[in-house]
Amino acid sequence: MTDTHRSQSSHPGQSFETVAIHAGNTADPLTGAVVPPIYQVSTYKQDGVGGLRGGYEYSRSANPTRTALEENLAALEGGTRGLAFASGLAAEDCLLRTLLSPGDHVVIPNDAYGGTFRLFAKVVSRWGVEWSVADTSDPASVRAAVTPRTKAIWVETPSNPLLGITDITAVAQIAKDAGARLVVDNTFASPYLQQPLALGADVVVHSMTKYMGGHSDVVGGALVVDDPSLGEELAFHQNAMGAVAGPFDAWLVLRGIKTLAVRMDRHSENATKVAELLTRHARVTNVLYPGLPEHPGHEVAAKQMRAFGGMVSFQVEGGEEAAVEVCNKAKLFTLGESLGGVESLIEHPGRMTHASVAGSALEVPADLVRLSVGIESADDLIADLQQALG
Repeated sequence: MTDTHRSQSSHPGQSFETVAIHAGNTADPLTGAVVPPIYQVSTYKQDGVGGLRGGYEYSRSANPTRTALEENLAALEGGTRGLAFASGLAAEDCLLRTLLSPGDHVVIPNDAYGGTFRLFAKVVSRWGVEWSVADTSDPASVRAAVTPRTKAIWVETPSNPLLGITDITAVAQIAKDAGARLVVDNTFASPYLQQPLALGADVVVHSMTKYMGGHSDVVGGALVVDDPSLGEELAFHQNAMGAVAGPFDAWLVLRGIKTLAVRMDRHSENATKVAELLTRHARVTNVLYPGLPEHPGHEVAAKQMRAFGGMVSFQVEGGEEAAVEVCNKAKLFTLGESLGGVESLIEHPGRMTHASVAGSALEVPADLVRLSVGIESADDLIADLQQALG
């Protein structure tokens, strides 16, 4: 695994932890407040007709709190432009409507968040955009899925919920050869563990609801790009369509990001211990965690990630009902959707987050349980799983 992350753009030479705390967080010029204020405002007094004060006129177009977050996002991912949205799916929708036109084609992964699949299958397809599925952990499968009309290749790594790993550099070359954009959903890794733009991706997507916010108290999404012209196009569509992050939500994510590095270290440490316990349990038939040496994507993950993250999935003997029983019996692991908060969560993807992919090429195993391993005591988390598994 890489042992250091340095900013790729506006903060050369500074480590990730430093950039996370300081990028975009300029002291307030009026009071000296070290935390950016929450500009809970819709409009701004202008210096004459057409004379914007500081570039602000209306908070859908720009808001100082959101600007601080967007500058921070760009710095963390080593990009030139960051954009903050009301949700991860709002960010994805803006991206797809910016990149694609009727008749275009997209390659999507065979393991992806159910909401992303629903966006392609039920919304974008009605607009005349076609898509096909590939195993993105296999570059040959991606290459075979590309057509002359392919404008984007979509990747999640690690993927949701099967924790598949895609070689970003390899797939970036395939996208480049095809004249397509490579989009990487970096939600599971966070920019602390992985920086796709430095590996050749064109766009990074985040659900900021997850590890970026980190406290299960905010919903948000983000896009980060390195190409300034693409950044301008995305900003135009963001303003035209309007699904922007509100100032309080932006402030909450900024606060969460300041502790992202220390949280991700603990998430990864705890998840490793949980995964190792699960591999030894008699009722567990398969453990999906890229930190395990036997995981098929382990070597690639070790090459492109700082650590292996806080998400663990596993399969249990007894099928779907047994998996549901484990979810219901957990006590410290809270039964709930979402992920990435400081508290541990457990869910049954087939009936919960991935119900929308039932019957499709992305359908998940019925005996699968997904864990978002939090930052509590690892011993307590292991004890809870042991009693839930029986």
